[in-house]
Amino acid sequence: MIRFVILFIIGYFTYRGIRSWMYPNPLKKKTVFGKTSSEIDDVMVKDPFCEVYFPKRNGVHLKIDGKDIYFCSTKCRDKFIASREK
Repeated sequence: MIRFVILFIIGYFTYRGIRSWMYPNPLKKKTVFGKTSSEIDDVMVKDPFCEVYFPKRNGVHLKIDGKDIYFCSTKCRDKFIASREK
């Protein structure tokens, strides 16, 4: 009886291993808004003036003292420059 149980367990795990190897489950990949982690290519940055987070690729770039700064809009960039001049 114990041999039968052991053989059944070995057979079951062999079956599961072969099945997962031959038919991988496409739903197992974690997704965010329908994209897998390998497809997400953008970084969220914080606007230094209005403190809003936004995608870096949509930001307005400004280089000050060798530092790259990104703003959510040209309006925030202009307000930041004006506040630095005062």
